[in-house]
Amino acid sequence: MEKIIIEPIGFVKNKIREPRFGNFANEISELILDKKFTKALEGIDDYSHIIVVYWMDKVKNYVISHRPQGNPEVPVVGIFACRCPARPNPIGITTVRLIKRQGNRIKVKGLDILDKTPIIDIKPYWPQYDKVGKMKVPSWVNKLQF
Repeated sequence: MEKIIIEPIGFVKNKIREPRFGNFANEISELILDKKFTKALEGIDDYSHIIVVYWMDKVKNYVISHRPQGNPEVPVVGIFACRCPARPNPIGITTVRLIKRQGNRIKVKGLDILDKTPIIDIKPYWPQYDKVGKMKVPSWVNKLQF
C-alpha cells in the first residue's frame, strides 16, 4: 500500500489536558483552523452540528484487542470493534453541536478530545448520510461510562 500523508487544518483549544472516560456532552471547545481555510468555513454556521475528524497525536502504539475503558464488565474486543484510541491510525471522529463560527474559529459543544489535538477535517452533519434508523450495538456498549 502507498503511504498516506495527512496535514492538520488546525487544532482544538479546550480545558481537557489529560485523557479521561466520562461524559463530554457539556464540554466547550474551540476549533482554530489555519487562516488559509477561513473561506472553506463559509456556510458552516447554517448547520446545527458538525463532524470533527482529528488525529489522536498522543497515541504512540496500537493494540489489536482491547477491553473498552478497562471496564471488567465488558469483553475484550478487537480494536476495530470499539472506539478506543490505540488504533493503527489514531483517527477519531465526533459529532458535536456547533455553537458559533467567527472567522477561522468554530466554538462547539460535546467534543471529547484533548487540548491541542490536531484537526484533520470538518464535515457538516447530514441526517440523510449520518443518521441511521435500525441499528444494533453489542449489549456491553451500554455498560460504558459516557
